Order: sequence, then C-alpha cells, then structure tokens
Amino acid sequence: MTSTTPASAGHHTEGPATIGDVPGAPATARAERLVRRVVGGADSAPVQMRAPFTGQPIATLPQATDADVRAVFDQAREAQRAWAERPVEDRQRILIRLHDLVLKRQEEALDLVQIEAGKARMDAFDEVSATALVAAYYGKHSAKFLSPRRAAGLIPVLTKVGEIRHPKGVVGIISPWNYPLALTAMDVLPALAAGNAVVQKPDNQTALSALWLQEVAEEAGLPAGVWQIVLGRGSQIGDALVEESDYLCFTGSTPTGKGLAAKVAERLTSYSLELGGKNPMIVLPDADIAKTATGAVTACFSSAGQLCVSVERIYVHESIREEFTRAFVAKTAALRLGGALDYQAQMGSLTSEAQLATVSAHVEDARSKGAKVLTGGKARPDLGPLFYEPTVLTDVTEDVKLFAEETFGPVVSIYGYTDVTDAIERANDTKFGLNASVWSRNGRAGWEVAARLKAGTVNVNEGFAATFGTVGLPMGGMKESGVGRRNGAEGLLKYTEAQAIAVQRGMPLRPGKGIPPKLWARGLSTGLKALRRLPRR
Repeated sequence: MTSTTPASAGHHTEGPATIGDVPGAPATARAERLVRRVVGGADSAPVQMRAPFTGQPIATLPQATDADVRAVFDQAREAQRAWAERPVEDRQRILIRLHDLVLKRQEEALDLVQIEAGKARMDAFDEVSATALVAAYYGKHSAKFLSPRRAAGLIPVLTKVGEIRHPKGVVGIISPWNYPLALTAMDVLPALAAGNAVVQKPDNQTALSALWLQEVAEEAGLPAGVWQIVLGRGSQIGDALVEESDYLCFTGSTPTGKGLAAKVAERLTSYSLELGGKNPMIVLPDADIAKTATGAVTACFSSAGQLCVSVERIYVHESIREEFTRAFVAKTAALRLGGALDYQAQMGSLTSEAQLATVSAHVEDARSKGAKVLTGGKARPDLGPLFYEPTVLTDVTEDVKLFAEETFGPVVSIYGYTDVTDAIERANDTKFGLNASVWSRNGRAGWEVAARLKAGTVNVNEGFAATFGTVGLPMGGMKESGVGRRNGAEGLLKYTEAQAIAVQRGMPLRPGKGIPPKLWARGLSTGLKALRRLPRR
C-alpha cells in the first residue's frame, strides 16, 4: 500500500453545539425532572455531569450510599411480589405500550443520547430503534418463553412431569455509558417481563437516558418501585449491589467483570457479563470492494468506535488490499464530524476525557513504533473538547499497544493475508471473542468462515447491526468477552429459576411389599430396554 492521506485531510465538520441554544436541546426543567427519579443521595456529595460536545454542565446527580442501595433493594422486594403475581400477558401489554411511546417520543431520547454520550444523531437513533425492537420482542414472546414445559416422564403415562419458571427476585443491573438507552432496554426489559424487580446503576455520564426510559415505562403502566435507579461509584455502592442482588447483570471492562464474578461466586448466585472486545473483520478476495469499504466505515466508526462490537482489526486479502485500503481511507476521510442535534454529522465525539486519553495514547504509541497513519490520527479541539478524527493505521506490529488491547475509539488497523486459514487464526488469536465480521460475494463461503471464528456474534457482509438488531438471536461473548447472553429466549430465561415437578401415579419407584429387590431390578432393567426402543418424542 503506497497511497497516504494527510492526517487532517478530508474530514468535513459541523459547528460545535451548545446545550442552551441548540434547537431541541432538553430544557433544564426536563433534566431536573428526570434527576428527581434517582433514589437516595441525601447523605453524599452530588456529581456534576457535563456534555461531551461542549464541556458544559448538564445536570447535578445525587450519589447513593451503601445504606441507600440496601434500602432500595428492600423496597424492590416488596414491589416484586405483587409484580410477579400479575399475569405475564399484563406485563407484555406494558412492553407493547412502551414500544409505542418510545417511537412517539423519540426526539426527546435522541437529544438526551446525543447530549450525554456525544453521539451523532444517526447513532443515537440506533439506540431508539433497538429499544423499540426489544420492547416489541418481549412484548410478543414472553408468555411463550415462560409457559410451563412438558416432558416425557420416567414411566410413560404413570409419571407426569413438567418444568415451570420462577423469577429470580430482584435483579441488579450495572449499565455502561456507551449505549445508555439500548443496553438499558436489552437488560432491564426482559428482567421485568420475567416478573423480577430491577435495581439499576447506570453510569453517571449517561444516567438521564436510563431515567427517561424508566419514566416512559411507568407511563406505559409499569408500577412504581418495580424498576428503581441508583447512582454512585462502584467503589462506594458496588458491594451492596452484589450482596443484595438475586442475579447480577454487568456490562463493562473485563477486569471489573472478573472482580464482580468472584464476589458473586461467594454468594452462589448467578450473573451475566458482557465485557471487552478486539473485534476482527475478514475481507475475502471476492468481496465487493466499494460495498465492503462503506460497510467498514460503519463497522469501525459508529458511535466514534465506542461500541463493544465495533471493528478494530481488518484483515484483507493481499490481492485486493491496496484497492480496498484506498477506498476505505477515502470514505473515512470524508466523514462529517460535528455536535449539532440533527442528522448532518456522521460521527460525534468521544464521551469522556479518559477515552480521549486512551485513544490518543494508543495512536501515538503506534506512530512511534513505525505504524503509518493513513488518515486521522489527531484530536479536534476546534470542534469540541473530546473530538478525535476517525483513524486508519497500517504497518502495526505486535509490540504496539493497540495490536491486542481494546482501544474503544475511532481507530482501526489494516493487515494483509494470503491464506484464509491464516486470517482466521490471526483473527482468533486474542483473549477476546465478542463480535466479528466477514465480507464476501459468496454467502456460503462467508458463513463457513464465520463458523470458524471464536466470537459470540459474527456478521457476514455487515459489521454488527445484523446480529445486534435481531433481538431473537443471543448476544454475548466467548473467552474473556463475557459469560451468558442477552436477547432471545435466553436473555429472558437467565432471569428465572427453572423448577421441575413430577407427579407419580400407580407404580411405585421402589420394590413394593413382598417383592424381592433382585426381581424388581431385573424387571426394571427389562422395562428400560423396552423404553429405549420406543420412538423419540
């Protein structure tokens, strides 16, 4: 690859946003109304939340204490008992009404997500659509998933058996800042549909989005107290969340997830974790280069790369590497950056100073060790405090931090390969296994490569949206990318306890009075042989 693009070339920009005078920005009164929904915080110092686009204050957030959180769980247990007694069809109807309200009031949600997370509006809409899809899916299918299941008994006709599902009780959910609306919906709504109460701790930076969805859910008919939201640092309230939860759901970093799993294990309760990723994309030699380059831009730079399933590594067959790289770099350089509350910008900003520091450090480390920056590679303070250009690198070696570490920003590296088995092995050569992408004109060939990748979700001719948006599919990670799944039947049933019930009639399962045990065992053995020959049911 010989073509290069200057780091600052080509990126179109929109003017920086301000909270007070951007049309459609949430009024102070709206933010204050949502903040009043936070439980606890009277005995600790509040935290001021600032907008990534501008650095301006958005809201002052109360922070719960350990005692606050434990009191909230006590209240949630009371609310959960009545909620679990309601027919599942009632819970489904609430979710269907929630679906309708989310779409009806989507402009409010779009503004909140943009202002809190720094997203482009199209990326914010991805969250709105995902929330509606989740509400509709569990609004339609929860009763089917939770209905009693019959099975073949030990002795046909005489042993009647079934499986029923009970809610866990009170589910603790720790939500991240990067997809505050969609991930809240994906984790909270199935827990509620299963008959649980929820105590959620969203990240301070994007708490308003979760509070907005909670408000809309109560407008749809969810009883007050069934879903409660607390805010605070994990170091202050993390123990209470772990110790009081009947089930813990966490999305975040792998080190934090491991620590939480160890604490939960001490209580012998269960958990699900969605953790880090270093997601690969494999471009097969027959791929449509123009379509693949366009798809790669979305796969890498949606939400400024702050998406757990976004692509950070691209493996391209050498026969098309130069042509693909030229097309991909040109499309990346042409992305419009901006922070206005409209659909003009194609990429927003990073969300926090910590993310900006990580992205900058990773790119500078790569550059200092010989990697080439084909486009991007620098912050854009002229647009706002946390903007960073979408960045494409090549010649990245194994001693570079971003070779194996998750960057979680708008940075991707391109590598060549000549043998597809080698590409698959390199894609799998990571401690992570969250998402992957394969591109080919041949759908069957793409599927066959996808099946060899060690990742919880794999998309063919798409970056992540095909699996992410198909709510009926399970979503989660292999290896150090997590434990358990969200979405699909499993995303609801994980919040339940399975109970087996058997009713035995007639024939006892031990020798009756006067029957020699040896004779009984012989007769039962004959019966077992006969049962094996019966057709499967």
